[in-house]
Amino acid sequence: MDALAAIQGESSWADTLRTYLPKVARSQAPVLITGETGTGKERIAQALHDLSPRRRHRFVAINCAALPEGLIETELFGHERGAFTGAVTRYDGRAAQADGGTLFLDEIGEMSLTGQAKLLRFLEAGKIDRIGATQETTVDVRFVAATNQALEELVAEHRFRADLYYRLNVARIEVDPLRARPDDIRVLAEGFIKELNRRDGRAVAGPDRRLARLFEGYAWPGNVRELRNMIEAVFIDPPEGEITVSDLPPAFQTLISGHRTVLSTEKDDLIEALNRTKWNKAEAARLLNMSRMSVYRKIEKYRIARSPLAPR
Repeated sequence: MDALAAIQGESSWADTLRTYLPKVARSQAPVLITGETGTGKERIAQALHDLSPRRRHRFVAINCAALPEGLIETELFGHERGAFTGAVTRYDGRAAQADGGTLFLDEIGEMSLTGQAKLLRFLEAGKIDRIGATQETTVDVRFVAATNQALEELVAEHRFRADLYYRLNVARIEVDPLRARPDDIRVLAEGFIKELNRRDGRAVAGPDRRLARLFEGYAWPGNVRELRNMIEAVFIDPPEGEITVSDLPPAFQTLISGHRTVLSTEKDDLIEALNRTKWNKAEAARLLNMSRMSVYRKIEKYRIARSPLAPR
């Protein structure tokens, strides 16, 4: 499967990412991926690995938030047999497991300052000191880190090391929340439906027109993960054809039907941008941070016509 197929959507953000990702993948620079929870940061990290010269080696992910203070060193760098009570076998550690490949550090902002210091030393020297070993081991990995926190604020609060931040923040990928790219919602939903149809041997079609509009109008606080969970919930008792609002579990029906503000706001923003630019669609697209084709599609979608009173 083409690694770029993981980046689904028609928004200008998705287009830009599909262009930028192969360039970053070819380099050896550390990558910092930022974005809200549920936006698909690990999927982007995996795509980076799959596009890189390191793809024949392992992609190893580690959740920094789940690392207890006393286990950071052994989990990252491993230990020798007999190094401490309970070490009945040798453990290589995640860094050595990723040798030649990619080490993905998820939720890096949750790592303790002690763990940050040990990670920084490894990042700078490229060597690990396995607990109980008599000599250091050279390990070659590409670092990709992700966070849903503002690391700059954590640095200012002395909760994240500035030197580690600067070493990780070389190539940066900022993942837009789903509410900021409504053009991607239909494509993502259809992709999840195809995936679940294959898994369950079903033939469920896409959302009907009304549900599709409600999907675009919902704020998606859980982002892409919430959308997938909603689609998967439908497959518990799937319809024969298109998915309607009534096919959603009751809790999701309440959520979707109660959030209709995004669509009206989007339409109002588009009208305002068109009027401000005297209906110059390229300029309106720039103001709205979207492609010109998206502007044309939304004009048609909302049936917006130029008022005789609009500025010319």
